[in-house]
Amino acid sequence: MTSTMELSSETRTFVHPTAICETSQLGAGTRVWAFAHVMDGAIIGKACNICDRVFIEGGANIADRVTIKNNVLIWDGVTIEDDVFVGPAVVFTNDRHPRSARMGAVTSRYAQKENWQQSTHVSRGASIGAGAIILCGLSIGEYATIAAGSVVTKDVPAHSLIIGHPGKPAGWVCKCGITLDDNLACPGCQTCYKADDDTIKTAK
Repeated sequence: MTSTMELSSETRTFVHPTAICETSQLGAGTRVWAFAHVMDGAIIGKACNICDRVFIEGGANIADRVTIKNNVLIWDGVTIEDDVFVGPAVVFTNDRHPRSARMGAVTSRYAQKENWQQSTHVSRGASIGAGAIILCGLSIGEYATIAAGSVVTKDVPAHSLIIGHPGKPAGWVCKCGITLDDNLACPGCQTCYKADDDTIKTAK
């Protein structure tokens, strides 16, 4: 994709002159900033902001209005839905038992992607804090929040707050991003929730 020095309008893309953007699937209004690398085969939706030194491998699928801050690594098999925030230096993975594919003992395993790759799915509106590590084969629910520096090893329910290494549930988060109080009410926007199996939903 040809780089341009001018910021795009809402209907045009922008690729910084130092970025490498090999994909042909870059949505309208998306911006790719300095020294980022988006490989051929990656799918990037509309109005995304891909910051400095982000790496997105071919096969990654990113929806609309996603913010990806500096130094994030996103690999083949990662799907990110609308309105997700990915903080600086977040690392995704896609192989639970990694070895160099050039090592003779594992050459046959790495001959086919389905033999080793595990997918990761981040649902709409979720936020992942700076420096978090997301193991593969997991789902992060809608509007969940992963605290900075956490290591996510299990599926994350919608609206859940995950903190620690390994990450553990530490509360619930409103759609607006504020942690709920003990009564499942948001101190920010005043939305009230109620328990619903292993997650929460808005109270009617």
